[in-house]
Amino acid sequence: MEWLNYHHLFYFWTVMQEGSITAACNKLSLAQSTVSAQLRKLEGSLGGKLFNRQGRSLEATDLGQLVFQYADKIFPLGRELMDQVHNRPVIGPLSLKVGIVDVVPKLMARKLLEPALCLDRKVRLVCHEGKEQDLLADLALHNLDLVIAEGPIRSGLSIKAYNHFLGECGITFFAEKNLAKHLSENFPASLDNTPMVMPMAMTMLRCALDQWFEKLAIQPVVVAEFEDNALLTVFGQAGDGVFVAPTVIESEVKNQYQVEIIGRCDSIKESFYAISVERILKHPAVVAITDIARHSFFSSDQK
Repeated sequence: MEWLNYHHLFYFWTVMQEGSITAACNKLSLAQSTVSAQLRKLEGSLGGKLFNRQGRSLEATDLGQLVFQYADKIFPLGRELMDQVHNRPVIGPLSLKVGIVDVVPKLMARKLLEPALCLDRKVRLVCHEGKEQDLLADLALHNLDLVIAEGPIRSGLSIKAYNHFLGECGITFFAEKNLAKHLSENFPASLDNTPMVMPMAMTMLRCALDQWFEKLAIQPVVVAEFEDNALLTVFGQAGDGVFVAPTVIESEVKNQYQVEIIGRCDSIKESFYAISVERILKHPAVVAITDIARHSFFSSDQK
């Protein structure tokens, strides 16, 4: 088995944190020649360069960035371990790395994650947005603590993770003020032949909307389709078409985007899930997110 020299790794980690070898030497109270020699030994054991020199500054290589990502987990975790063993209060913010599937409305993501920022202990929140499958892959590699999604894990994905239902709500239809005129008077029939900006076909929300329109014999004019919910909302705000958002954030949507509410639909439900590799949640911030969502944020008619 190949063993990693953690002293060498610690010197490298310090250089990355401080931004230069000189600054790292000052913090470590070591000579520059000593730190430089230890970095060369680390490069030798890893089989590649950690830095490229750009003038007087150092720039981490791809290998250097990868090594730093691991070191940035190892040393804070080691410090926390020693604090726990010696019954010292754990210092520093609690890290929470969250993946947000790109179809989740940004205002919804903010409301769901808000309890993590209200804990007595300070939390350092790191958010990544992307496709569900990519985020779940990062979750499986423990690069994320949690994924926020609009549905449970799809069957067929070879990822061991658990669904934690947060809640569900109906949807609200919005439009820019000029477009919204008279649309609320005969809702939902008023949506017939009305321009709409919609989620992409085959998404859960789009399928539910298409079925609802078909049932009511309503044919809106789909002027644009979007993968990214934030971009969809921007087009709706500009007056390009009617758009929908979860009812639980309708006041935030109306105020932030200066749009009008046309009507609501309770028969179409949007569901939200927290997905983790833990069956029983332990991370304090994740527990807070799920508890507040289930007991306060969503309406009482939850699963």
